[in-house]
Amino acid sequence: MRLKLFACEILSRELCYVVARSINQVDLEFLPKGLHDLGAEGMFARLSSALAALDETSYEAVLLGYGLCSNGLVGLSTRSIPLVIPRAHDCITLFLGDKDRYLAYFQSRPGTYFQTSGWIERGQELKQPMPESVQHKLGLSQSFSELAARYGEDNTRFLYQHLGDLTRNYNTLAYIEMGVEPDDRFERHARRQAAERGWRFEKIAGNISLLEALVNGPWDEDRFLVVPPGRRVAASFDERIITFE
Repeated sequence: MRLKLFACEILSRELCYVVARSINQVDLEFLPKGLHDLGAEGMFARLSSALAALDETSYEAVLLGYGLCSNGLVGLSTRSIPLVIPRAHDCITLFLGDKDRYLAYFQSRPGTYFQTSGWIERGQELKQPMPESVQHKLGLSQSFSELAARYGEDNTRFLYQHLGDLTRNYNTLAYIEMGVEPDDRFERHARRQAAERGWRFEKIAGNISLLEALVNGPWDEDRFLVVPPGRRVAASFDERIITFE
């Protein structure tokens, strides 16, 4: 099969690896990290534009290397070929290989911030708001002194306390090792960030099987949603995560 794959750039190493080994011909196109920071409407607009520009006559299916990502996929559709999406709330499921494994980890270890090689090399900071992001529009990507000059110190302090530090509820940094890293440079970086914040550090073995199944098929119903042409992606609000309307 010839397939088109749109994916977040934080999956670049993993997807380049599985595409190179795929039995199919997969044309891979990465979109910028952080589309979920644009909100559901902003992320939908970016992905919808990419799908609209695609010449579907050249492919048998379109694949998305995304999770539902705060409903950023809701409303997406294709015109003449199926749209294939992993059943995942966000990209962490794609790195762990299974939505149930992610749910079990999330429930047993609240307050965990995840990192992979892609999260680190596609932007070094824990917070990386895009110019169109909600954080940037609120001015929270600026320094305290820059905001204080505009709003005053008391107002700026309130903004930072209630909106500014989105990592304040975390206590653990978990680095997911996928087996495609060149060496331990990304793990060392994650360990340093955990130490600087006084967080616990954990190293987790990732699982690339979900990404392999995405590019190879077949797309079983338990792990993937196959959206027929003309139908639109919808949130299912149950264990399936996504459906179509």
